[in-house]
Amino acid sequence: MTTATKIGTGEFTYEVATDWEALPPGYSWQEAAAVAVSPKDEVYVFNRSDYPVIVFDTNGRYLRDWGDPAMYPRAHGITFAADGTVFLIDDDDHTVRKCTPDGKVIFTLGTPGVPTGYMSGEPFHRPTDVAIDPNTGDFYVADGYGNSRVHKYSPDGRLLFSWGEPGVDPGQFNITHNIATDADGYVYVADRENHRVQIFDSNGNFETQWKNMHRPCAIYISDDQHVFVGDLGAGMNVNRNMPNIGPWISVYNRSGERLARFGDGFGEEPGQFIAPHDISMDSQGNLYIGEVSWTNLKNLGEIKDGVRSLQKLVKV
Repeated sequence: MTTATKIGTGEFTYEVATDWEALPPGYSWQEAAAVAVSPKDEVYVFNRSDYPVIVFDTNGRYLRDWGDPAMYPRAHGITFAADGTVFLIDDDDHTVRKCTPDGKVIFTLGTPGVPTGYMSGEPFHRPTDVAIDPNTGDFYVADGYGNSRVHKYSPDGRLLFSWGEPGVDPGQFNITHNIATDADGYVYVADRENHRVQIFDSNGNFETQWKNMHRPCAIYISDDQHVFVGDLGAGMNVNRNMPNIGPWISVYNRSGERLARFGDGFGEEPGQFIAPHDISMDSQGNLYIGEVSWTNLKNLGEIKDGVRSLQKLVKV
């Protein structure tokens, strides 16, 4: 691992770690769609390969892998609970699975491979992410590509209630893509195609919304309650090279004030992003960013194997 290029400003300054992860011989991932750091400071990468969950230490040393690719056809989201159990969200399988840290399934929500009706509001139709209330253990499922909905569950997987519908008004969604909770239990939803983050209380009541972003895709709230948002940037060739729309990472406080924004344009050079899709942080404040680079390039008319899909930014 080498570090050279610096990115960010002030207290949110990082060095870009290149060649960070050491994949075993013969291993690869088409895309590192989701990344999460466990309570033990191990980095879990939920990816779209024959090895769905690959685990590293924070220095990039391979530790282990697990998961059946037939069970996880299209990795999308990963979230750790405080007790070390982990939620895996697969939008193509239409399921949310809660697992032990070594991959044993505790329970499955949704019918594997079978979606509910498109925009029916019933779980699930291509779910995308899970967030956990740190005070109660209740969890929320963002659902997703085929629904415009958030579902709240008890810790044992019992559906409590749901909210949301298609649209652009407060409380409506156009792809609930990523979801997070803060220390007070407020729920932050990356409403991707409405170009905003919406914030709700734990009962699903709308509180406020943040705008001035472009296709927010990833959202992560740190222990010190800073909100990191990854914007995808252009999704069409017509605006691929348009400045000032991302891709980038922005940092906000809980009042919605933007504290930093970093990303030196579209690309694979150090300091650049292609498609930030998930964000996590280790105990030292280092960031891990999973990118759906292959999918984004394909949507722009390019097919490029071996494109970078995971980055580590080292806190300065």
